[in-house]
Amino acid sequence: FVQVIEGCAWLFGTVTLKCLTSLAFGIADDAHIGNILKSKFIGYKDFDTLMYTCAAEFDFMEKETPVRYTKTLLLPVVLVVFGVIIKRVSESLLPQIPKYCPSVSCFSSQLVYHALQLLAFSVLAILIMRLKLFLTPHLCVMASLMCSKQLFGWLFCKIQPKTLVFAILALMAIEGSANLQTQWNIMGEFSNLPQEELLEWIKVSTRQDAVFAGAMPTMASVKLSTLRPVVNHPHYEDAGLRARTKVVYSMYSRKPAKEVKRELIKLGVNYYILEESLCVSRKKPGCSMPEIWDVEDPVNSGKIPLCTLMSEDSRPYFITVFENSNYRVLKIPKE
Repeated sequence: FVQVIEGCAWLFGTVTLKCLTSLAFGIADDAHIGNILKSKFIGYKDFDTLMYTCAAEFDFMEKETPVRYTKTLLLPVVLVVFGVIIKRVSESLLPQIPKYCPSVSCFSSQLVYHALQLLAFSVLAILIMRLKLFLTPHLCVMASLMCSKQLFGWLFCKIQPKTLVFAILALMAIEGSANLQTQWNIMGEFSNLPQEELLEWIKVSTRQDAVFAGAMPTMASVKLSTLRPVVNHPHYEDAGLRARTKVVYSMYSRKPAKEVKRELIKLGVNYYILEESLCVSRKKPGCSMPEIWDVEDPVNSGKIPLCTLMSEDSRPYFITVFENSNYRVLKIPKE
């Protein structure tokens, strides 16, 4: 009971200290994390939250993941290890200590820590699929505890440890080798000719100090390949960058062109790279860029998206200077 109180006090103190520190130093970079968690439980929505949750990486864990864990026997082995740890913990709390454990202190607190860490990583991975990158390695660490004499010493008295480990690895290798073969059979190369045309045009037709804005992944390519200044890039965890990206993505809203142009000029943008695919693509209901903006800007809901209007005719507020199958570059004339 005392340990439970200490754990709750530690958790409450950590959260309180984090909130006070962020408030005192004006740290807002991780403010969106709380909103993402809120969206998982109460359906909270805003622009930044939808930018995350509309991506598959930030959705709930897909059903195929635990199935794959089970086929490789990783999940069953970890469940056995976890069950033994729970059993040993409960036994160590009893007045009468088991014969094979002469003292309560013989049960390592490190094993309890890893078990609790596994629970934490599991919750995170279920809520946000991308975070299974923490869960999968930890599952492998937990599976290795099958070799622990502290947990399975009673079993090793009946079965040779090497025999047990070899048998488990042999069974795991059946599905594991199939997974490896699947990855080895993936052949091909990446090609994006429209983007190559765009980057070549930028290098030839624009000044070195010309400032660009557009979709975050495209801006990373522009910065890397042309060395032109950009106002936004994929590091969306930064609070300042989130604010700039929101202004940049207003091109896919239903706001008036004059208002969007004015905000882009404030950022110092000279060229805007418009991608028509972002205007019409819809990964799931409510996740197209115009629909995301309808949550943030309900006043203009129902109007034709600005990106659609720009695809038809960018004048008089913007000038189309380059166009191919995927990209349209809009020059922003100074007022």
